[in-house]
Amino acid sequence: MPRKKKSHKYDIAGPSRRGLVRAIDGAAALDCSGINALSPKCKSTEAAYTRDFFYVGGDYVASTVPGQSIFTGQMYVEKLTPLTGVNQTYPLVFMSAGVPSGTVWLNTPDNRKGWASYFVEAGYQVYIVDITGNGRSGQNDVAAFPLRFGSTDNITQDGFTAPELSAHPYPQASGHDKWPGSGVRGDPVFDAFQASIVPLTANSTNQELSMRAAGCALLSIVGESVTFCHSGSCQYTVLLADACPDLIRASVNLEPTCLPFQSLLGDPAGPDKGRLPSRPYGFTNTPLTYDPPIASAAELRPVEVGVDTPALRSCFLQAAGNGTAVRHTLPQVAKVPFVMYTASASPHVTYDHCVALYLNQTGVPYEWTKLSDVGIAGNGHFFFLETNNLEIAAVVEADLQKLRAS
Repeated sequence: MPRKKKSHKYDIAGPSRRGLVRAIDGAAALDCSGINALSPKCKSTEAAYTRDFFYVGGDYVASTVPGQSIFTGQMYVEKLTPLTGVNQTYPLVFMSAGVPSGTVWLNTPDNRKGWASYFVEAGYQVYIVDITGNGRSGQNDVAAFPLRFGSTDNITQDGFTAPELSAHPYPQASGHDKWPGSGVRGDPVFDAFQASIVPLTANSTNQELSMRAAGCALLSIVGESVTFCHSGSCQYTVLLADACPDLIRASVNLEPTCLPFQSLLGDPAGPDKGRLPSRPYGFTNTPLTYDPPIASAAELRPVEVGVDTPALRSCFLQAAGNGTAVRHTLPQVAKVPFVMYTASASPHVTYDHCVALYLNQTGVPYEWTKLSDVGIAGNGHFFFLETNNLEIAAVVEADLQKLRAS
């Protein structure tokens, strides 16, 4: 008896129609943008490397169970080694602010190549860390590292992905156009980015102390390196420059949220100007090595400088000059070149000059690149995830080559 021919759902369209639909189906199956990249059919765009991971820093502390201990304060580290071999002098150590964990340095939320792959392909040994008490570094000791949310959808939209749509924007926000997608909740790229945001510790003192210890322990193993930080993680690289400067070739700061003596959050036109006191030691919440030495942060006597506007915020600097106070410098931090980058449409374009002024006041050598000055416009705070992220990486890598040659 002849075998019955199987019907096909496209048979009614005829052979030509079947081929067209199958081609369309195939194209859809190979859409590897965003979360679709999880499909086994999708090929990664990331660099070829070998990967190792380990934990560094931390120690045993008593648990809530009598006679038993837990391990806490440790830092998760990934080591990425190019398959083609390392041909650059200094390893790169990438730290995120912990809003997304260290995974933020890998592929972008819409599944384009990230900065880790870019620098691996350029021949660098790359290390990626999750800051202590965050992400894969864990929160075993919830008393030492109490958790708070990392970011809400509104904070992410207004500050990172769609500042141009904010109800109370700074003027430069209107130029933001480099986030992939609409930048608002419901867009798949935004949702993928928001899903990557993890809880943070609310204890900034313990965070800084553990990062100082774990960070220097890592560098003592790795050797002299270039540290990369973004946003709030730049407090930690300042601490490392203070504690173990001989292990840091340079500090690359992407829009550093180590704004002296303050935090700028919320509406700059509001009654408090969106400003809260913060970082009493200038760049940090915990002590730095000042000269002349200080017994307490109060001796720095910060005062407001400049006229405050939404486009250019006033700064807080040490009260120094005209015999009113002693100006305290940062001799340890000054041993490490401070390299800073600011995007044209990020909130940081309104206040990163305050970081530069305090670096100058404390005797720390720095180079500051405004991306608009090198012909790159339209970027926000997470510019290393935006549509031109590799163009910006090339600018940074060129500067690294100058450091290597110096």
